Amino acid sequence: MRIKVNLPHQPYEVWVEKGALDQVGQWVAAQWQPQKIVLISDDKISAFYSQKVLNALSNVGFEVALFEFPAGEASKNLTTAEQAWDFCAHFGLTRSDGILALGGGVTGDLAAFVASTYMRGIHFLQIPTSLTAQVDSSIGGKTGINSRMAKNMIGTFAQPDGVLIDPNVLKTLGDRELREGMGEVIKCALIADKALWELLTDLSAEDLLKKWQHIDEIIARSCEVKRKVVVDDELDNGVRLYLNFGHTIGHAIEATAGYGKVMHGEAVAIGMVQISQVAEEKGLMPEGITLQIQQMVQKFGLPTTYEPWDETALYAALTHDKKARGKRIKTIIVPEIGQAKVNEIALEEMKTYLKK
Repeated sequence: MRIKVNLPHQPYEVWVEKGALDQVGQWVAAQWQPQKIVLISDDKISAFYSQKVLNALSNVGFEVALFEFPAGEASKNLTTAEQAWDFCAHFGLTRSDGILALGGGVTGDLAAFVASTYMRGIHFLQIPTSLTAQVDSSIGGKTGINSRMAKNMIGTFAQPDGVLIDPNVLKTLGDRELREGMGEVIKCALIADKALWELLTDLSAEDLLKKWQHIDEIIARSCEVKRKVVVDDELDNGVRLYLNFGHTIGHAIEATAGYGKVMHGEAVAIGMVQISQVAEEKGLMPEGITLQIQQMVQKFGLPTTYEPWDETALYAALTHDKKARGKRIKTIIVPEIGQAKVNEIALEEMKTYLKK
């Protein structure tokens, strides 16, 4: 399936197909003229796929080098970015050359950030290898690294030249890594695709994550949700905020728990349940919807809470959230399954959403 992200200044295509990685050389050659490419990947994913990609690119005329970094959210920082910039410079990358991201969300965010800032910006491609990255972070042009204060605090908006998604690569993920991606899939269904929610309701976790039933459709439908809001609101000032359902609390959980201890999709799942519970109590979401969300999250093996739950630390973390404007913050609620709404509140009121 080909999904066109028709942004006026930088249109590109998301290619979703089993076995697509086998055609990576031809795919890159269709995007770019012969040039130097730095392939950025973490050491875990690199062991599976980097040599295959390096060989394929060399075979079609590209000069390629691999920048490898330690896997994990803790590596998505300024130190790793600086190492990557230096690597690109030593390899002789110019403004006519490119970067290829091969990996999960950490790799995609980091590589895109490096590309968007190296020599004031060079082009890049995304090959996401985790479910979270395939349905969310590889599409839309948000790049970023973490600071000590907050997740993704330092970043840019920069669109890729293309995204290649091969569902077959998910088979190399561990069980926890695969299940955490369902946090973003469930979110997409809740905010914009009731039919996707119904499909997830009908499927068992084993059918989807073990037998791979409908995996292409689920990835493509989630990508379509992302595509639509990105085209409508590239710079995250309006409807693109809907994608942040569960993320305001989720990002605070990631930061306070310690990056990597609670995975992104797990934190989003917890955040969706937590904000829905309080919003339902306040009459902002319909009665019973929190239970539906909780049951779906648990069905796919995702958590609904974590310990220790420190309200003070969580509030301190979310005050640095990018959605905060002065003393107010834009949160997202779901008035019914398949629809989302911005709920702007006083930052101080967020304390009520953090009580267990």
